[in-house]
Amino acid sequence: MALTPEQQAEIDAQRAETQMTARAVSPGMEKRLYTAHEVLDHGVVRVIDYMGDDNAIVQAARVSYGRGTKTVNSDAGLIRYLMRHWHSTPFEMCEVKFHVKLPVFVARQWIRHRTANVNEYSARYSILDREFYIPEASQLAAQSSQNHQGRGQVLEGAEAARVLDILRDDAMRAYDHYEDMLTPDEDAGKQGLARELARMNLPTNIYTQWYWKVDLHNLFHFLRLRADSHAQYEIRVYAETMCDIVRDWVPAAYSAFEDYRLGGVNLSGKAVELLKRRLAGEEITQETSGMSKGEWREFCEVWG
Repeated sequence: MALTPEQQAEIDAQRAETQMTARAVSPGMEKRLYTAHEVLDHGVVRVIDYMGDDNAIVQAARVSYGRGTKTVNSDAGLIRYLMRHWHSTPFEMCEVKFHVKLPVFVARQWIRHRTANVNEYSARYSILDREFYIPEASQLAAQSSQNHQGRGQVLEGAEAARVLDILRDDAMRAYDHYEDMLTPDEDAGKQGLARELARMNLPTNIYTQWYWKVDLHNLFHFLRLRADSHAQYEIRVYAETMCDIVRDWVPAAYSAFEDYRLGGVNLSGKAVELLKRRLAGEEITQETSGMSKGEWREFCEVWG
């Protein structure tokens, strides 16, 4: 359960408030606003605020005075042109602010994207909840023998159960000690440790929360990397949830992003030459390609 009844009531109250505005709004995003989308076992993604829509991208590219100076089809064509040729500034005219609840180890990956404004829940001032990410058994896997930062064969049976027991027991024991260190007891001579120190004992699967505000260009960059099949599962499910939200917010821009970034492939000059040689009928192996084993494997994953 990602939300308490009190949290859900707060969200319902926010969604019930409506105000007249002269600013541009996205109907798809209005339906998403404040809604909590549950991720993992206790995680949440929800939109707190946003600015701009597809028209804002077009308006910035043309530096026009209105919401659209041409037809919808030509506006979509312009957005596709901007995406195809890696023009970034018009997409920066749109911004979104997310509230995200996520495990600390996922947050440490996420924060590497340094092109956003972030404010995280402070464990110096507040006490963290007893909420930990415990993977489903299907997500427990051994280390991959090929990918040094990826997963291999899924654990099964007794081994999977053993690992899950360790994760649960260690998390609960750490939190018990966290609470114990925080709690003063004059009779026992305990003063209670400062929150900023007691937090160091908590594992990285405990949940934290933050507000994350980013423009659309940098959000697309985040999604291109984190919604990719090679991304770690625990951050990928957040990115996939955000993809669904962005699709509703800026449908034309997301369609171009999906086509050129998520579904597209960037080719090196060497790869282009190899394709030309293949089309000419030449049989090519990794040894004759001039590529490293890693490059050749990635090339074959796309082109066979």
